Amino acid sequence: MIDTQNLRLFDLARRQIKLYPNLPMFGYKQGGEWKYLLTADFLNEVDRISLGLLSLGIERGEKVGLIADSSVEWHIMDFAIQQVGGVVVAMYPNITDADYQYIFNDAEIKLCVVGNKSLYKRINNIKEAIYTLKYIFCIQEAEDVRSWNELKELAAGQDPAMLDNYRDKILPTDLATLIYTSGTTGKPKGVMLSHNNIVFNVMSARDITPCQAFDRGLTFLPPCHAYERMVVYTYMYIGITIHIAESLDKIGQNIGEVKPHIMTAVPRILEKVYEKIMKTGHELSGVKRKVFDWAVGVADGYDPNPQKRSTVYNFKLSLARKLVLNKWYEALGGHLITIASGSASLHNKLARMFLAAGIPVYEGYGLTEASPLIAVNHYLHGVRIGTVGLAVKYVEVKLAEDGEILVKGPNVMMGYYKDPEETSKTIIDGWLHTGDIAVLEEGRFIRIIDRKKEMFKISGGKYVTPQPIEKRLVESPFIEQAMVIGDGQKFASAYIVPNYSNLLEWARTNASELLSLPKEEFLKQDAILKKINSEIRLANQHFGNWEQIKKPIILTEEFTIEGGELTPTLKMKRKVILSKYKVLFDELYHSA
Repeated sequence: MIDTQNLRLFDLARRQIKLYPNLPMFGYKQGGEWKYLLTADFLNEVDRISLGLLSLGIERGEKVGLIADSSVEWHIMDFAIQQVGGVVVAMYPNITDADYQYIFNDAEIKLCVVGNKSLYKRINNIKEAIYTLKYIFCIQEAEDVRSWNELKELAAGQDPAMLDNYRDKILPTDLATLIYTSGTTGKPKGVMLSHNNIVFNVMSARDITPCQAFDRGLTFLPPCHAYERMVVYTYMYIGITIHIAESLDKIGQNIGEVKPHIMTAVPRILEKVYEKIMKTGHELSGVKRKVFDWAVGVADGYDPNPQKRSTVYNFKLSLARKLVLNKWYEALGGHLITIASGSASLHNKLARMFLAAGIPVYEGYGLTEASPLIAVNHYLHGVRIGTVGLAVKYVEVKLAEDGEILVKGPNVMMGYYKDPEETSKTIIDGWLHTGDIAVLEEGRFIRIIDRKKEMFKISGGKYVTPQPIEKRLVESPFIEQAMVIGDGQKFASAYIVPNYSNLLEWARTNASELLSLPKEEFLKQDAILKKINSEIRLANQHFGNWEQIKKPIILTEEFTIEGGELTPTLKMKRKVILSKYKVLFDELYHSA
């Protein structure tokens, strides 16, 4: 039996085959049907690729690039690189060519595997500016690309037993992967994570995951993201069959087919689910609409702590579930035990709604530099809405004098690649300085207030913390996105991206004469601006006078990854947004 205290990441598959030899490791859609891959077949593919990498001279410690969407092939490549001692440099398929060029050169990548022909062409086009890159292979079969099957062909005739020598030399403390941060405040930094860093995090996650071997998991977030990657490793550790969703567009259909016990989500996905539920409910009429609205009202008052719910409320909740809310749970497959929400803050209203419907949404918190899991709400200690729960096993958390979250444990990164100066600023006396400001509720539940670098002062000397204000603003069904601004100015304002579709619905009843207007003109109309401002005033009631949003700037286009305003994990690039809309910023404050 493999010693769980000395696991390397690639050992997870061999551990799985020893414990659950007949387990379908992966499920994937092919030709409209779900196909399954046994662990033994997965390992055969991994070993063939590893032998191919060795034949091309990939040595221990060398960096190998991996750029692809979620797929079985991604995970085959991941383990194949690791077990010959290579370092996986996994990247998002939707970052800029400039970022690719920077990462390839900084990591000194020798070989890269991409998911499709488009990515192959992109990397090939910048190859001359990448100093170390020798080989590019493509998973997708297409003309004019070098297929990754060549790696398997190179393995022909080689003895698979030779891999044991390479595996035996790899230590749990060795560097396993470089994950480049999204770069919200400058150039990406290469986070160095060892096998140990991530394995300890996997065991932390297992400790609070109420699933068992042969349960069904669904994955659809990019596996290059530290969060989803660690979760997939946890599925392997537990023995959960990992179903890979076809795409974000088909996630609803795939949930219905797989009926998962566990899945991850980012708040934006949960917002879309909520919006769809609300839209369906608002299409009802008569008694059905009244019942729906009543049930939503009951859900909105939900508290997960049973001691804070009255007998009368529990009776109403039971009836609301029977009439309406249970249908929401069934719509998500009817078998969910856990939805792990991370990467960004989850709106309190959504958390209440889902939990009231029996949908087990557990919000957590992490950082790539922490492998990434730090804290999470979970079934063992109850949920506190608005917090990210308790620190997980093996992880120690304390707050600095200014409220910054400090983290210590075996999950804390080895450091930033080629950047000892930045490493020494971030890890001090063994404590990882996260840059997040928090308070403790009940002495232990972590409530994050804001990013340390995002807090600012208005000219009167008062501090403004953007995150809670933004969170409250986007709870409005008529506000899609919000970014608070005003550093050094007389008052706080915000860039507001309206929810166009919900405003259209509102206008059908309240301003039907506007419906024929193009989107840009529609959003500039007085009736629409008044509606948005009324929603902002509702949010302002929760904050001090100096924090309240005055004279908001209404934008007609969403912040997107493609537009450069969001990172691949959907975090706002504040500097980019400020630069892009600087003219509007200057007009607002110069006229004030």
